[in-house]
Amino acid sequence: MAAAPDSVLEAFERSIIPLLDDAYTLARHLLRDEHDAQDVVQEAYLRAWRHYGGFRGGDARAWLLTIVRNCCYTWRRSARPEQVAVAYDDEAHGADEDEQLAADARVLAESDRAELELALAQLPREFREVIVLREIERLSYQEIGRVMGTPIGTVMSRLARARKRLQQALGIGAREAS
Repeated sequence: MAAAPDSVLEAFERSIIPLLDDAYTLARHLLRDEHDAQDVVQEAYLRAWRHYGGFRGGDARAWLLTIVRNCCYTWRRSARPEQVAVAYDDEAHGADEDEQLAADARVLAESDRAELELALAQLPREFREVIVLREIERLSYQEIGRVMGTPIGTVMSRLARARKRLQQALGIGAREAS
């Protein structure tokens, strides 16, 4: 491949490279495996670079996340069967006696996060995807529709059903009623 003009490379670095964390977050939630997510994000960035010349401006984040989403689905079809959810942050935290209260608070927060991650991982793919795009990536309904290739009404409907299922999985409705 011939070297790209500096202006194209600079534009790519300025608009696409900073979105690496967003791309990884989406891939991790769709694939439920951090190593597969890393591989897919690398493939997505290669595709984004190859096709950046055809990018006509607009929302670079939605454009990139669409590529990441498509790469995830291609990866799932070709490389991996449905897998059981895994914990993403296995980092152990040690604490001195002086930090015991902070450590206890951290354990409770990690427990809540692990419970949320597990509930999210158990959602059907289309619901998990819309929750991640809205609540984690903070995309608008219009942006989600562009990424998923669905009408805004479908986005809103899936998001409402996804939130309801997530609340049920977490037992939120039952806890508030009692």
